[in-house]
This record gives sequence, C-alpha cells and structure tokens, in this order.
Amino acid sequence: MLFLVKMDVAIPYDLDPAERTRLLAEERARARQLQRDGVWVHLWRVAGQYANYSVLDVASPDELHEVLWSLPLFPFMTIEVTALARHPSAI
Repeated sequence: MLFLVKMDVAIPYDLDPAERTRLLAEERARARQLQRDGVWVHLWRVAGQYANYSVLDVASPDELHEVLWSLPLFPFMTIEVTALARHPSAI
C-alpha cells in the first residue's frame, strides 16, 4: 500500500545541541535504511520549510504507524497521511 506522508518537524530551540546532533544523525541513518529497504520510496523536501513529502510503501496502515514511530524525530513531528490508489489514467 502506498501512502503520501507530509512530515513537519519542530525541534525545540532549547534542546541540548549534542542531543540535537545525535537525533539528526539517527534520523538520517533510519531514513536511509528505510529507503534501501524499499519502504521509503520517495523523499522530497518542502522548499523553505523544515518539512518533507514522502511516499512510503508498506503492507498496512499498522505497518506505516510502526515505521513512523520508529523515526528518531517522531516526537517533534506533525504528520499528515493520505492513502494512495492507482489513477486509471496513470501509465
């Protein structure tokens, strides 16, 4: 199942700089692993925002939930999810 996911990130300004650096490194590693695994099939930055639009390919909404919860920056995200279906005019 394909899902379009918008992730807006709002890391607190007063977060310890070392913790911020650690979280960002872990987030990058996790995102790259999910891409290599074929789960995170598209990742697009929203220009001018700390946000992205992504397409994730998972077996179920429950699996999507688990993937999103596994992201180190999840506690600092506002997430919008849209289920996708094939368009009859797509080639």
